[in-house]
Formats: sequence, structure tokens, C-alpha cells
Amino acid sequence: MQIKMKLIKSGVVAATLFNAVLSTTNLAAGHENRVTTALKSTVPVAKEPSVVDNDVNSSLVNEAKNSKHELMAKLAKIEFFSATFNQQIFDESGKELQQGSGLLSVSKPNLVHWQTIIPDESLIVSDGRNLWFYDPFVEQVSVYSLESAIANTPILLITSNDEKLWQDYSVSQLTTHRYLISSNSENSRVKSLELSFAKNVKNVELAAFNILDATGQLSVITLVHKDKAPDASLFTFAVPEGVYLDDQR
Repeated sequence: MQIKMKLIKSGVVAATLFNAVLSTTNLAAGHENRVTTALKSTVPVAKEPSVVDNDVNSSLVNEAKNSKHELMAKLAKIEFFSATFNQQIFDESGKELQQGSGLLSVSKPNLVHWQTIIPDESLIVSDGRNLWFYDPFVEQVSVYSLESAIANTPILLITSNDEKLWQDYSVSQLTTHRYLISSNSENSRVKSLELSFAKNVKNVELAAFNILDATGQLSVITLVHKDKAPDASLFTFAVPEGVYLDDQR
């Protein structure tokens, strides 16, 4: 039976993962209480951080802030784009699980139309307030508020210049044209998003992005841009007749 690999999983899966994290945390806390007494006599007193340590930490924090501001400034120059995409999905050992392709259109603020055509058709639409997920195969639509979706869908960061949306993420610059966005939350289902920009082009152009999720699964998406603005109708969504609506707003 073919397993349908999806970039963004359903709210049920998210809830299951969240409950698992809580259970693990509680178990760890219980274990810690049982061994605290035994450890008190063996754990050395922590050394006070030196001036050098503080300077290094301060330098790293400033570098991260600068990288975030630089990336936000670069993304601010992209008002919209339309592109075809090719996607490869790998497991944590590097084995390729699936290939796919489709269409991606983005317009600011907060508008996205992400249509996967191969191997299985699906549609993600952000209309600026809500994020819609349509799976024709199971005849279901799930909808989330955009604000709640940002936490597990960092690719939406490219659609907005709002600094509040970036508060839960750190940024490091890998090369002149590559940036790594990492979640500050240990419980995030998406651990990091890597953005790569095209070289030797007149305007700022997103060439590719990689998404690493909490299971170690890596999605590699490359873009081929079209020389036209996306149609406004792409960023609206109406639930098809006869399709089940799962409203998570």
C-alpha cells in the first residue's frame, strides 16, 4: 500500500505528537525526583561563567540578530512570485522516500497557494487570515487560523514582514545566499527551514528551500520561477460541495 508522504500533517497527528512530548516530560520529571538525593553528593558545583564566556555568548547573540535582520530585509524585497516546484523527501538516514512536483505562488502579506500535483494532488491556501488544507483523495478540508499555523509552518515567514511572526525562530547565515531558520521550541514539529537565494540575478529570488521536521524527515524543494505576478483568485478558497470540513480555528 502506497504511503502518502505530506509536508504538513493533520491536526490529529499534531495533537498526538504534543501529548507524547507531555508524557515524556512527566516521566523525566519523576525520574529526576528519584535520583536528586543521590546526585547531590556527586555533582560538582558549576563554575561561574568567565568574562570571555560572556563576551562569546554576547557576540553569538548579536550575530544571530544581525542574520535575522539581514534575512528579513532580503525577504522584504520579494513582493510576490509564481513558480513550479520539484520536491524530494528523504528519511533521517538519507534514503529518498518520494518525489513530487506542483505549483507555488506567494504574495504579500500572508498569501500562499501551494498545489501539489504529483504524486498525489493536494492544495494549501493561505488567504491572509486562514490556512486551508484540501486533500481530494480523502475528501477533507482542514482550516486553521494563520497565527496558530505559523508555529508549525515556518515557510509562511516568507510571506510577511511582521517581526512578531519571527519571535519564535532564530536565524543563522550559512553562506552569502543561504540562511537557516531554526525553531526556538523543542516541541516544534518543524525543526528548521533553510532558504537559498539565486546568485547573479538582478532581483532577490528564492531558488530553493529545505524543511527538516521533528522525525528527521527532510523535504528539499527547488523552484523554477515564472515571469508573471500570481492571479489574486489563487488566494481564495471555497470548500467544495460534499467535502468534510475540519475547522480548527
